[in-house]
Amino acid sequence: MLQISIVPVTDFQQNCSIVFDDQTKNGVVVDPGGDLERIAAAVTELGVTVQAIWLTHGHLDHAGNAELAKKQFSVDIIGPHVDDKMLLDNIELAAANYDLKGYFNATPDRWLNGGDKLTVDEHEFEVRHCPGHAPGHVIFINHASKIILMGDVLFQGSIGRTDLPGGNHQQLLDSIRDQVLTLDDDYKFICGHSAPSTIGEERKSNPFLTDIV
Repeated sequence: MLQISIVPVTDFQQNCSIVFDDQTKNGVVVDPGGDLERIAAAVTELGVTVQAIWLTHGHLDHAGNAELAKKQFSVDIIGPHVDDKMLLDNIELAAANYDLKGYFNATPDRWLNGGDKLTVDEHEFEVRHCPGHAPGHVIFINHASKIILMGDVLFQGSIGRTDLPGGNHQQLLDSIRDQVLTLDDDYKFICGHSAPSTIGEERKSNPFLTDIV
């Protein structure tokens, strides 16, 4: 079975996810934004062999320790979409603007496009490009388990902020309508911050989606 362990990291309480097969223990780390020592400790405790780093987007709280994780686990960084290259190239500058240390620029070994497929052993994930919060934001969907690694596109009762560089409110709403709400109500998602939710619950009660459901 597919297993997901969430490790909240940094003062931003960003949900880094360790995604793995419960039998082989092969897995990936999604969005190692910071506190790599905590992530590495969780990987060790779970007994997971990390095979890649996946990034949903290029903001520092999601990608700020991606290069450190790449070195720690000797794996490639996969994602996001190339439209986030500017964000990834400027993580250190963005961190300095917040007077933060320990965040580093990241260079993916592979960019992703909507429609790409990624795997953790036999568990397949569909990649969907969902710009709006960030230009190159992607989400990862495992249809067999009906689980989505959502990043900062949709939250429980909210949506991703669009006031950061590259953000676009209407584009985000379009992404949610066209790429997320096309999924069935029973799909559960892990978002970049705070608690998980389901597509059905957000379709029913999320006030930001009133005009698009």
